[in-house]
Amino acid sequence: MSNWIITPDKYLTEEETKQLRKTCQNTALLAKAKGIQSPVRDALIIEMAINTGLRVSELANLKIEHIYLRKGQNSLLVKNGKGNKNRIVHFGINLKNQILEYLNYRNSNSEFLFPSQRDEKMTPSGIQQVFKKYAKKARLSSRYSIHSLRHTYAVRLYKASYYNLRMVQKMLGHSSPTVTQVYADVLDSDIDKAIANLENQ
Repeated sequence: MSNWIITPDKYLTEEETKQLRKTCQNTALLAKAKGIQSPVRDALIIEMAINTGLRVSELANLKIEHIYLRKGQNSLLVKNGKGNKNRIVHFGINLKNQILEYLNYRNSNSEFLFPSQRDEKMTPSGIQQVFKKYAKKARLSSRYSIHSLRHTYAVRLYKASYYNLRMVQKMLGHSSPTVTQVYADVLDSDIDKAIANLENQ
């Protein structure tokens, strides 16, 4: 792990993220008009991955009772994440509204947020297939996987938090800051400024 680095081809650009979300949302709207379930679920899987950075196994195991949607409580509990650790992940109002809409729409009685057509919950490989399907539809590179959305979330949060590595570590559930350091290595505001200054000299 120590020599692993995150390169720009491991996470989606802003444009690619927009394209993927738009593709999912349009497909979900069409499905809703016809009363079809799975594309609405799939769109939320992608949104959750982009806006919470959950691991694929954490998405598969997420229970409705572990999502807190009361006023001012936009968060979820990851039970038994990597290393059997629990953690709280916060998210924004847009995702909260999407979760509420989905819960109102879905017709499953499963305690899990993402049931499959046959089972109480989707498998990690089922979620991976959902990502691949929509990534292809959005004309994204085939090198991306559902895990790329976790990297995308980390990169976006790192920038949005003004390069707060500790916050990213907490939200991703990394046990050690050295794992999170890979994001600092690829995104360094000081380097960007220095290069800009260098060009202007």
